[in-house]
Amino acid sequence: MSSMRLAFSSDAPAPLSSLAEGATGMVVGIRSDQASHGYADRLIALGVTPGARVQVLQTFPGVVFLCDQTELAVERAIARTILIRTAEAQR
Repeated sequence: MSSMRLAFSSDAPAPLSSLAEGATGMVVGIRSDQASHGYADRLIALGVTPGARVQVLQTFPGVVFLCDQTELAVERAIARTILIRTAEAQR
């Protein structure tokens, strides 16, 4: 059986903040702009780097996620800077 993608589906990376609990994927990048206040360097130091596997554990009040084998909790504003390609989009 062949797989089909819907015409409106997107392979574009999604911000971590937009994923639901239980979603999995891979980090593809971290946005670095004035709004992120230099959090990119801190995230990279914690292992949130391109290629790292993530799983969302909690979405409220902050975003808690497993990055490889490290559990991290970040504010939603920081989670918006982390770009994820979901496991669904990788198929």
